[in-house]
Amino acid sequence: MTSRQSLAGMAAPDWNDPALQDRLKRRHRGATRLKMSGIIAISIAVGLLALLLGSIGSIGLKAFTQTVVQIDVPVSIELIDAESLVESNWNRLAQNGVATLYPDDATGRRDRRYRNILSRGGLHAVRQSIQELVTADPTLIGQTVSVTVQLSDPFDQFAKGVVRRDTSASTRRVSDDEIAMYDELVAEGRVARVFNTWLFTNGDSRFPEMAGLAGGLMGSAMALMVCLLISFPVGIATAIYLEEFAPKNWLTDIIEVNINNLAAVPSIVFGLLGLAVFLSFFGLPRSAPFVGGMVLALMTLPTIIIATRAALKAVPPSIREGALGVGASPVQVVFHHVLPLAMPGILTGTIIGLAGALGETAPLLLIGMNMFSTDLPGGVFDQATALPTQIYMWFDSPELGFISRTGAAIIVLLGFLLAMNATAIFLRSKLERKW
Repeated sequence: MTSRQSLAGMAAPDWNDPALQDRLKRRHRGATRLKMSGIIAISIAVGLLALLLGSIGSIGLKAFTQTVVQIDVPVSIELIDAESLVESNWNRLAQNGVATLYPDDATGRRDRRYRNILSRGGLHAVRQSIQELVTADPTLIGQTVSVTVQLSDPFDQFAKGVVRRDTSASTRRVSDDEIAMYDELVAEGRVARVFNTWLFTNGDSRFPEMAGLAGGLMGSAMALMVCLLISFPVGIATAIYLEEFAPKNWLTDIIEVNINNLAAVPSIVFGLLGLAVFLSFFGLPRSAPFVGGMVLALMTLPTIIIATRAALKAVPPSIREGALGVGASPVQVVFHHVLPLAMPGILTGTIIGLAGALGETAPLLLIGMNMFSTDLPGGVFDQATALPTQIYMWFDSPELGFISRTGAAIIVLLGFLLAMNATAIFLRSKLERKW
């Protein structure tokens, strides 16, 4: 008797049977509970993500603007050496310009309390701006030049509403007299809020209003470049050998198990390895992006190897068989046919591995890439910091300005991670082939 005949011989179910109706109701209730559980889980996940991004945004978005004050600097001919601008008295010019903000008191002396309103690095910023402007255009000699300089962190936070005017003077970071002086500058139209370009062009600073991410961005970019140049060719070559050429024996089994285990090793272990081997044994420079890149390459290699092997396995065997059938050698089969078809998956795994390496902090801390430096690194062997370690150091600072800059740095880091993951998705959809 065939299965169709056996089914035909079965009696039709009685849909009015109470027992059957009860089972159907229980099945529908179970499906509804499962659906609702999934909706609730997704809602909780989206809510927590929104809470995280909202908290970071509420803190960090303030750092993308900076409160500045306009200063009119008279470029006095007496202080400028027209034949050698470098030897001109730029410091005196900057001091004269800043002094125009200070009103005379009853004794005729300048009120120096204005210095608390300007950034403590403001005098240097005025000097640098004036020197650059006059050097680029010597016709400004004898005229008055307007430059902008950042306010100090307490007044920047005061202008943004973080430090409130109605707070008790004993706990407020700015005094009533200083607020009155600040209000005078606002009434004169000298105070403005502008986009904080210094956040992306300056190196680190002990003054929050002067601190920037340029050093961390350059350090991370150099370390990732070294990581890519090491891990990409080594990872692909290893995966090709293990998947296409290596004999299947106990030795290759041990290698495969160790590669899978290395992908789950905590990142701090790789930092200890870099400290012991690269710094202590080989004597490579501490805090260098070259060392950081090699440590990140060790972390990224297992991910690239696993992703590459999976991409190679996804290529249909008919591709290999067809290439061998027309006379191609095993090496030609791999490099001319299999590898190009597996490249979308390989690139996706590589970019995701690099994105994970970009956010690593612990291994970079152990090799010293958390140094304080106001200068930008000039090469991979120069001392530098990285974006995650910059976030770590700023978060540990007590000033309010560094707290908002920590949030801004996290937003920048998340932006890079989203861009790298979007690139991986685009490459996969653009280059992927279906059979």
